[in-house]
Amino acid sequence: MSTEIRNKVGEKIDYTFHDAGSERVVVIGHGVTGNKDRPLVLALAEGLSGAGISALRFSFSGNGDSEGSFLDSNITKELSDLDAVISFVEGLGKKIVYAGHSMGGAVGVSVASQDDRITALISLAGMVNTKKFATTEFGEVTPDKGFMWDDEDCPLSQAFMDDLNGIDTLLEKGTSINVPWLLIHGTEDDVVLIDDTHDIHEKAGENCTKLIIEGADHVFSDAEHMKKMVDGAVKWLS
Repeated sequence: MSTEIRNKVGEKIDYTFHDAGSERVVVIGHGVTGNKDRPLVLALAEGLSGAGISALRFSFSGNGDSEGSFLDSNITKELSDLDAVISFVEGLGKKIVYAGHSMGGAVGVSVASQDDRITALISLAGMVNTKKFATTEFGEVTPDKGFMWDDEDCPLSQAFMDDLNGIDTLLEKGTSINVPWLLIHGTEDDVVLIDDTHDIHEKAGENCTKLIIEGADHVFSDAEHMKKMVDGAVKWLS
């Protein structure tokens, strides 16, 4: 079996596998402008593997060292990336848990609502109200000319904005998720507001649990908040 992962258009997906020998593998997807080496992604993967739970962290196409253009990156395209990663892990004979941060969380909700290969779901500051996010964060930026958060390495494309506006919200998809689901969010998140987690928790079934971390920002940058995020995920999975 090939160790390469490629999406449906043939782009190679960069990944790191933390093999703890478990029957489950937690696939970890990052948020917009991130990659598999973002501190919170790395901390979660190492925390899981240290607890005996295998993890695979990857960069969506167009991000990090994965092939593809950042200009093509959006939720809809990243569904194909996650499908390719899930198929790879399934080929290893493993059960799949998905943990997604921010926009990667939106990808997870979209896929888990219709793909029964995902046996459990973790949303880390998960984006839910995508149209609202687009307006709040980038409403004053001109697509195809400006940049996300003034970062010249992250140009804002019209395709990205159209995708977020077209999806609008993932609230109804939340009603279709029947697997165990953990929502983790910080109270001081000013990128994806904690309202997104509260809103989708109301729509989700009885298998959905919330972990609210007081004072945590969008990326759990404080060491104590990062530890609470990792420990919360490990305890829930264990």
